[in-house]
Amino acid sequence: MIVIILFSSSMLFSVTFLSSRGLETHARNEQFRAFFRLPKEENLLEVYESFLWVPFSHFNTLGKICLSESYLCFASQDGSQCHVIIPMREVIRGECQNLISHFEDNPEEVALMVGQKDSSKAVSTEALMTVFHPQDTENLDPKMLKEKMKEQSWNIHFSEYGRGTSMFCTKKTRDLIVRGVPEALRGELWMLFSGAVNDMATNPGYYSELVDQSLGTSTLATDEIERDLHRSLPEHPAFQSDTGISALRRVLTAYAYRNPKIGYCQAMNILTSVLLLYAKEEEAFWLLVAVCERMLPDYFNRRIIGALVDQAVFEELIRMHLTQLTEHMTDLTFFSSVSLSWFLTLFISVLPIESAVNVVDCFFYDGIKAILQLGLAVLDYNMEGLISSHDDAEAVTILNKFFDNVTNKDSPLPQTVQQNSVGNNDKASSISKVDISDLIKEAYEKYGDMKSEEVESMRKRNKLYVIQTLEDTTKQNVLRVVSQEVKFSASQLDELYVLFKRQHFLSCYWMMNSPVLLHHDPSLAYLEQYQLGFHQFSLLFSLLEPWSLCSGKDALFLWAFRLLDENQDGLINFKEFCCALGKVTPNTHCTFCFTPTGRGKVDLQAYLKQWQDEILKKEESIKDLPRINQAQFIQFSKTLYNLFHSDPEEESLYRAVARVTSLLLRMEEVGRRLQEPTSPQKSSTSPIQAALEGALPDGEASSTPEISSDTPNTPITLEAGSIPQEVEWSFAFEQILASLLNEPVLVRFFERPVDIQARLDHAKSAQLKAKTNK
Repeated sequence: MIVIILFSSSMLFSVTFLSSRGLETHARNEQFRAFFRLPKEENLLEVYESFLWVPFSHFNTLGKICLSESYLCFASQDGSQCHVIIPMREVIRGECQNLISHFEDNPEEVALMVGQKDSSKAVSTEALMTVFHPQDTENLDPKMLKEKMKEQSWNIHFSEYGRGTSMFCTKKTRDLIVRGVPEALRGELWMLFSGAVNDMATNPGYYSELVDQSLGTSTLATDEIERDLHRSLPEHPAFQSDTGISALRRVLTAYAYRNPKIGYCQAMNILTSVLLLYAKEEEAFWLLVAVCERMLPDYFNRRIIGALVDQAVFEELIRMHLTQLTEHMTDLTFFSSVSLSWFLTLFISVLPIESAVNVVDCFFYDGIKAILQLGLAVLDYNMEGLISSHDDAEAVTILNKFFDNVTNKDSPLPQTVQQNSVGNNDKASSISKVDISDLIKEAYEKYGDMKSEEVESMRKRNKLYVIQTLEDTTKQNVLRVVSQEVKFSASQLDELYVLFKRQHFLSCYWMMNSPVLLHHDPSLAYLEQYQLGFHQFSLLFSLLEPWSLCSGKDALFLWAFRLLDENQDGLINFKEFCCALGKVTPNTHCTFCFTPTGRGKVDLQAYLKQWQDEILKKEESIKDLPRINQAQFIQFSKTLYNLFHSDPEEESLYRAVARVTSLLLRMEEVGRRLQEPTSPQKSSTSPIQAALEGALPDGEASSTPEISSDTPNTPITLEAGSIPQEVEWSFAFEQILASLLNEPVLVRFFERPVDIQARLDHAKSAQLKAKTNK
């Protein structure tokens, strides 16, 4: 095939990768790849206004030629008259070795000889339809004759427009698609129109490697795949055998391994089953890649944002084209809910398989536009019944009966392969049969004027709305769940939500190699999606909790973070964070910092009880002990001292803790002496008394550990190493609580009112300043 390209004397524009135009360049690259169905690695380098000499029409067609690293693409001015894609790998002979530089130096004319090479490698399996339903070429059945006529029409088209990756796609190509693709050519044309043929050609051996690496692995995705294998077209003979089931397992598992962020989602099994019927196993894998990653972005994840966006576009098109329906049904959310399966499965889940494959033909050629058009045609066909329906249930029944009566009169498949719809057995059904080819033809005639560019523009416009709606809905659900665990007011919890979310984004976009960004999965719900690492947790926690000035706050924050991070992945979610600030329900691993009741009080007894519960639960080595040992008691004392730093009653608080510590040690010493047998004392000072005296500053130790009112304002520093190892002692919680409650200054400290709103306002202000300073 000879392709003659004539350039105008001036170049349209040249893409430059400047930081100020980064977003514009990114959007242009995405549009370029989407229009020509190119691999995601391709970037648009240059665009020229040009004339293409079209050999089958014998005239020059005005359009634009787009150059990327590996492809030369042309599209006519209206985008539909014709377009062609030339992979550089298939250029056998050219007038220059450096094509791009030649375009710049000689913009008048370039001629290329493009060879028609077989870009697909043989794989170990064949398309399942050829195995379970081989065509009988000698059969003179009218349907087989019509099938042969379709094949002949395509062969004529190939001879005139080319075949393979460099084939011209024109209006005649679309007309042939609308009539239905022959069974024998379906896999080849799906590969071509989806761009999957290029993905496979540039990644030889990739699928086999994935299969070797993924099979035998056990993940949540593989468990879900195994559960759904036998639910995929169970009526088709291909999936009643190990041949089809094994091929389906390999493709789905390989894709889940390739793209763990998507992994596996329901509806992927139904789509992949149909792909395997007409494409080889490796081809089916690359078709699935094209659908999930290029043609239906953000469809196959837990939030199905892509499908929701297209449903919003569908609603907009209904208002534009079906005004009679919108006047009767002002709330169009019904059509969004009922059409979700149409978009997710390309109508495969609602149409008999022999009819659904015709829809898939159109989808691979025209993308989501074909599904939108068909959806409008379905509603238009059932307009009268939908308008007269009294409720949503009746409307659903009308649509289900309609789909049951959609047939494919030209399908060469035997009855054992075709699906027997409910409508075929319903003698009372008053709905006449509808041929899928007629329905598709009507969809193109009535709604085919919409351009792909318009659809993409509507997608972008509705995406912001859909994401915001999802965020608002998820936010309310999360706040409802968290509100049952804490005692924040609704407005305070809402503000905490905003603070937490902002801190997450600060971590993602203003920190290099953030662990939060590395673990970020936009497909998850908010409660699991947005999380904080220790650094971000410490920053936000210090802005909210009332003891941010204590000298040992870093250790306190680390202690709290480790208690919250139960799965030990180094991240905590919003619910865990709220529990750290104001937990009110018992038996949960959370730190109690303040009671969020406006200007409420802290229940000291509850605080201390929870502190003991947390330690006992978290430390497996002591989880069954009813007492606190010496190391934990020392750490507890240090924590109390640190909390008092810069407090107005700091001196009195230090003295109170010193008295409590001394009292407890004396109580323990008395208890030990009562239990020990009478023996001569080698020293007038016991090991515990020595440890206490050694912990006090020089000159302050005395033979009696009683602390007088003249004791200097210096905390007792107890180190684990200062206690002789042979001395084992511990305290019961009741002992600690009774001693602490005996000190009024300690009780006042923990029951001091906390102005929650002031802390929230302070945190918001600090966050905004931090963002401004970045």
